[in-house]
Amino acid sequence: MKGILFNVAEEVVTTALGDHVWEDILETAGVGGAYTSLGNYPDEELARLVAAGATVLDMSESDVYRFIGEHAIPLLVARYPVFFEGHTSGRSFVLTLNQIIHREVMKLYPGAYVPEFQFSEGADGAVVIGYSSPRRMCALAEGFIRGSAAHFDETVAIGHAECMLEGAEACTLHCMFEPIGA
Repeated sequence: MKGILFNVAEEVVTTALGDHVWEDILETAGVGGAYTSLGNYPDEELARLVAAGATVLDMSESDVYRFIGEHAIPLLVARYPVFFEGHTSGRSFVLTLNQIIHREVMKLYPGAYVPEFQFSEGADGAVVIGYSSPRRMCALAEGFIRGSAAHFDETVAIGHAECMLEGAEACTLHCMFEPIGA
């Protein structure tokens, strides 16, 4: 796994909760915590950090992933504004994951592995997102979706109809984006 995800997790935790909380997570996880954005690190190390975060923050591991994803979006907007330009909604932004964002991630971070997304339109106007990845970090994807909606002053209701963590081949997320106040 590329170090950029470790860097984002650290920045989210230190910005939202303080340096001392990140230090507590590192100590609980038993890891050094020195990550470079282009470095490669074992997937298990992020899993250890998330498990430690769940212990330190008294949250489930899925909630830790969601927290990181949701709070990462403002940091990513500041770091990579071009990804967000031209979008007026979380829906339009999320629909560019495969064609634009993941292609650019692969250019910026050679050797990065990105999850696969499939998109379709639900009968009710929702975006139906298929998520598959051997890392099975669907809760992180949910957090990114929630953070994207918040960035565009929207709310999003996410139904997780099928989940890899419960034995499904892929996750199916049913996402209804609504402007705040609508």
